[in-house]
Amino acid sequence: MTSLTQRSSGLVQRRTEASRNERAAEGEEEERDRDGQEEDERAGDKEARLTLMEEVLLLGLKDREGYTSFWNDCISAGLRGCMLIELALRGRISLESGGMRRKSLLARKVLFKSDAPTGDVMLDEALKHIKETPTPETVQSWIELLSGETWNPLKLHFQLRNVRERLAKNLVEKGVLTTEKQNFLLFDMTTHPLTNNNIKQRLIKKVQEAVLDKWVKDPHRMDKRLLALIYLAHSSDVIENAFAPLLDDQYDLAMKRVRQLLDLDPEVESTKPNANEILWAVVSTFTK
Repeated sequence: MTSLTQRSSGLVQRRTEASRNERAAEGEEEERDRDGQEEDERAGDKEARLTLMEEVLLLGLKDREGYTSFWNDCISAGLRGCMLIELALRGRISLESGGMRRKSLLARKVLFKSDAPTGDVMLDEALKHIKETPTPETVQSWIELLSGETWNPLKLHFQLRNVRERLAKNLVEKGVLTTEKQNFLLFDMTTHPLTNNNIKQRLIKKVQEAVLDKWVKDPHRMDKRLLALIYLAHSSDVIENAFAPLLDDQYDLAMKRVRQLLDLDPEVESTKPNANEILWAVVSTFTK
């Protein structure tokens, strides 16, 4: 009787321990989905708390003038691509399965996963559109819809307006930029000159080091946020601003390595272990 009690007790203990381990594993998985596997933000570090779209805009802003180049017609779509990648890295959206016939990245639909608040108004707004759309859309379609580049009047409400101005105000709140008014002969324009040069210089250094001192040939060994930043900075036509301070030979090497990334096949890269399919779908949209 005593032996039976001991065996029963041991069985209950093992079951309890197994259940505890299972709950712990589930809790860790939920936490990864909630916060995103790629989130490496550090408390108190303002640079680490910048979103991808804020980093791309910051690279594109003229330091003293406080606005992006009037000739840059790429950054609008690039910023929407940043939103999709940011939402994917935070575990809020994913790409549908490729199926048995392995549909291409550009043919697969974006799926809603979680509506947990991101802490960023524009990201939450984009996520709300993705959640409420009656039929799922592709990554390319979402970039066009969020940019307002659609001929379908029934989908114009998906457009996110004044994105650059709202991002600039975010950077003002984070102490990176300030707000001024400038007169351009026929009109006044609100501008956002740089006020914290240290954060921008650290951002520029991070991009430079990624393709110079810390270069790795395999993109899957790179931090996904940094990899996305390089791709989106190029797609938004602002990566030159990060490389401008380099010496000629360093500049040539940096651009050569960026071209190596651009020459990769997103379809192939998306099938590799731990690849983020939304990231490569966005890359495919801009490099196809």
